[in-house]
Amino acid sequence: QVQLVESGGGLVQPGGSLRLSCAVSGSIFSINIMGMGWYRQPPGKERELVASIAGGRSTNYADSVKGRFTISKDNANHGVYLQMNSLKLEDTAVYYCKVTVWGGEAFWGKGTLVTVSS
Repeated sequence: QVQLVESGGGLVQPGGSLRLSCAVSGSIFSINIMGMGWYRQPPGKERELVASIAGGRSTNYADSVKGRFTISKDNANHGVYLQMNSLKLEDTAVYYCKVTVWGGEAFWGKGTLVTVSS
C-alpha cells in the first residue's frame, strides 16, 4: 500500500504564496512510480488537474496556473511539492496529491484546503 499525506494548505490573501507538500510512504519503490501530480476540487465543482510531473521530470500544468505554480519532486519520489505564487480567489480548493504507478494503479491523499481570501 501507498500512503500520501498532504500539508501546507491554509488561508492566504490574493497575491500571496503557499507551498504544498505531499509525503509518499508505504510499500512502494521509487522505480515503480510512473507519475505524480496535484489536483484540486473547488467548492461545488469537479476535481481537476493542476500539475503533474513524470519520472523523467517532464511537467504539465493547467492553463489557469501556468506561470504561477511550479511542481517538483525529490529524487527518491518520497515527496512531491507545489509552489503556488500570485494566488487568486479562484485558486480556493481542496488540493489532492496523486501518485500513479506502472500498471495504472493510482493512489490519492486526503487533501489539504487552500483558501484565498482578503
